[in-house]
Amino acid sequence: MKSSRKVVTKDKSGIDPGAESRFLGTRSARASRRQALRYVYPYISSSFGRHANEGVCAALLASRNKVIYSTIRANGGIDDQGKEREQQRDIIAIVGPTAVGKSSLAVALARKFNGEVVSADSRQVYKGLNIGTGKITKKEMRGVPHHLLDVANPKRQFSVSEYQKLTRKKLEEILGKGNPRKNASRSRGKLPIIVGGTGLYIQAIVNDVAFPEVPPNKTLRKKLEKKTADQLLSILRKIDAERAKTIDKANPRRLVRAIEIATALGKVPPYRNIPRRDIEVLFIGLTVPSNELKKRISIRLFARMNECMIEEVEHLHKRGLTWRRMEELGLEYRYISRYLRGFLSKEEMTQRLQSEIWHYAKRQMTWFRRDRRIRWFLPNERSKIVKAVANFLKP
Repeated sequence: MKSSRKVVTKDKSGIDPGAESRFLGTRSARASRRQALRYVYPYISSSFGRHANEGVCAALLASRNKVIYSTIRANGGIDDQGKEREQQRDIIAIVGPTAVGKSSLAVALARKFNGEVVSADSRQVYKGLNIGTGKITKKEMRGVPHHLLDVANPKRQFSVSEYQKLTRKKLEEILGKGNPRKNASRSRGKLPIIVGGTGLYIQAIVNDVAFPEVPPNKTLRKKLEKKTADQLLSILRKIDAERAKTIDKANPRRLVRAIEIATALGKVPPYRNIPRRDIEVLFIGLTVPSNELKKRISIRLFARMNECMIEEVEHLHKRGLTWRRMEELGLEYRYISRYLRGFLSKEEMTQRLQSEIWHYAKRQMTWFRRDRRIRWFLPNERSKIVKAVANFLKP
């Protein structure tokens, strides 16, 4: 009896010449190229790290590099019908630096596309930190449900791991069961719209990222609390030189946490940072020219001063939030607390805040510019953004 198994003829390189066409043919005409790249990206990013952008993927795909096909086969990543991707759920992520209008855009899109907003801000998770963090008000929400605001006590540090667990659970509640691509009512009827400027929080939601489960070491933290960022970086270099190369060198809180993890585990373990395969994300980035961003930061800072931001910090301290903890919370809370303690004049405080917020915005842009999935728009390009979202959500 003859075998019914199909014999595949390969070229001299050992590659099945028809593999690429079959690979690309698994997608609908709607976005075959974009989705093909999304197939490849997760499998090669572990090898190419942060350089595994769409350009690398496209180059490898075009050259029919055998690594792609062998990796896909080894991981069982794709079958002929592309069944794995049928269960993807749609999510919108709005990112960018501070003061560009991300929150108002999120509300507008949520109202138009029946969505709910999930905050990705590392300080807006804390109760009572309202004016200083620019937390959206009930009036500004315009009836749109917002999540992951006011979920933590500011007296203790809220970790990205905790944020990840809460957020992923909330996303499942918003999305509900079923395949929203084939259900216009979206099960629970909602589209998750993630919005924020904390890059690590965004990654924790949309990527497969595992964070080390190392509990806080109070003794070690007390020993490190008075050290400068440069001193902390020097300590980290001795324990884990590789992590010291990539960490935010100006962030004492992250430096302390890295030292804490490296002390417990020997080094900070590398974490996977590849796109999740159960969701499809449209990344919308908002940006403005540098001069305009500086003006926006200045205008917003003075507006917050007029909204009693200094009084908010005083109130938080009276309720038990220590000056030390305010230093850890950074930016507005750090410099206003220094003003209230007499270390800075009001003018010095304002000048330092303007400068530090600007540097923070630049660090945000440096982080987000590395992600080639983000489509960048100006804040006034609302019609283009709405069109991009509508096209993304088409079945």
